[in-house]
Amino acid sequence: MGSYEVRFRTSVRKDLRRIPSADVARIMERIGALADDPRPPGAEKLSTRERYRIRQGDYRIIYEVEDRVVTVWVVKVGHRRDVYRR
Repeated sequence: MGSYEVRFRTSVRKDLRRIPSADVARIMERIGALADDPRPPGAEKLSTRERYRIRQGDYRIIYEVEDRVVTVWVVKVGHRRDVYRR
C-alpha cells in the first residue's frame, strides 16, 4: 500500500489548542501513522458520511480518506463527549 498524504482542515489547529500538550503529542503520532495505513485496526466507518474515526485515549480523530488522490483529510479532533457535536 502506498503512502498517503495527511492534510488538516483549518479548524483542526483550533481543536488541538484545547487539548493538553502531552495528549497532542500522542494524537499527532497516531495521525502520522494514517499515512501508511488509513484504515488501521480499530478504525470505524461513521455511518453518516464517508468518514472514519480512530480513538486515542479519551480523544477521537475524525478523518476522510480520498483513495483517488491518495490523501487523508483530518476533519476534527476532540474529546469523546464533544467531537460528534456540530
